[in-house]
Amino acid sequence: MKRISRLLQLVLITLLISCNSKHNTLTIKIENQLNFDREEVVSLDREQLKSLLKDGTAEDVRCKQKDTYIPLQWVDYNQDGVYDELLLQAKVKANSSTTYTLEINPSEPAPKTSVQAYSRFVPERIDDYTWENDKVAFRTYGPAAKTAAENNIPGGVTSSGIDLWFKSTKRSVIDDWYENNTKEEGYYHVDRGEGYDPYHVGSSRGTGGIGIYENDSLYVSENFITHKTIAEGPLRTIFELTYAPWSSYKVKETKRISLDIGSNFSKFEIELTPNTSVPNYAIGISLHDNNGSFDKDEENGMLSHWEEIDGHEVGEGILIHRKSIDTIIPHISEVKDQSNALIIAKPSEKLSYYAGFAWTKSNQIETLNDWKALMMKKKKIINHPLKVNVIH
Repeated sequence: MKRISRLLQLVLITLLISCNSKHNTLTIKIENQLNFDREEVVSLDREQLKSLLKDGTAEDVRCKQKDTYIPLQWVDYNQDGVYDELLLQAKVKANSSTTYTLEINPSEPAPKTSVQAYSRFVPERIDDYTWENDKVAFRTYGPAAKTAAENNIPGGVTSSGIDLWFKSTKRSVIDDWYENNTKEEGYYHVDRGEGYDPYHVGSSRGTGGIGIYENDSLYVSENFITHKTIAEGPLRTIFELTYAPWSSYKVKETKRISLDIGSNFSKFEIELTPNTSVPNYAIGISLHDNNGSFDKDEENGMLSHWEEIDGHEVGEGILIHRKSIDTIIPHISEVKDQSNALIIAKPSEKLSYYAGFAWTKSNQIETLNDWKALMMKKKKIINHPLKVNVIH
């Protein structure tokens, strides 16, 4: 009898272990309809994961492709403590599909990314807001920078333009560059092997700033007045900036910017509320001293600029839906920082576009044709997002 009792105990223990090793799972099939391999961030709405989450919390969700676990990121857009969206970085061959498995598995450590998308407010450098990933980095300026400029304090700037930081490393540099800048003023303006900031914005649009173009003049906002980080990263960083009403139309502006790991382009989603009807909204790229080359492709919704800075070339570009475009023009001025290539967009309460760049010293591109090909590839990606199918 004792042997039978012990045998029953062993059977029960084996069954218990077996049950605990079976995780609630959900199969995700991701399809690529384009003729090149893709590695991109895709999203799943929380509602799509309802059957998975009934047996565990968001923090317990893991994702694997075959036997390899991959990093995930949850996003809480309205900051109410409940995650709204799950992100994963999918790898899919040309004209093919890849299957991933989501499971509730708290015993499996959540994998980390070796590179990341990242953003933060930077009070130690007056009040920049800066964002980056493994390809590129950007920044723009807050109210203290405007006050400093008005009082002739070094480092001050009055601008809503978008600054570019050139990177030749995949690792995050924001924190290190700013920390070193507190010890050595101008630290990040010198290339020490990982890149630097040689790009001049001033009051220009930089790459992706907006305005209203009227009577051969561009009317723009000043520095952002509030900031809110929605997601630091690591797969997608998201934040919002607001601006004081600007121009004679008293436009109220809220700008949501996001940047995915692996992308050269930030996504801009802007809500605009003027007091009266506006003639247009213009999205610009600084032409600096008008020595670069400017290209437009209205049919594909693309504006490109190619220029040399400190002996190396950089391609800058804006991508927008062609139906949003009225025209694309170069606005040339003898006044410093007032020459910009402009996409003149039809007025709307919401403006959505991508703005980004590539630097030849980063080894991402070598020629102008490489840059144009990279822009066209991104345009195809925007027009044909990876198709996500949840298989219950």
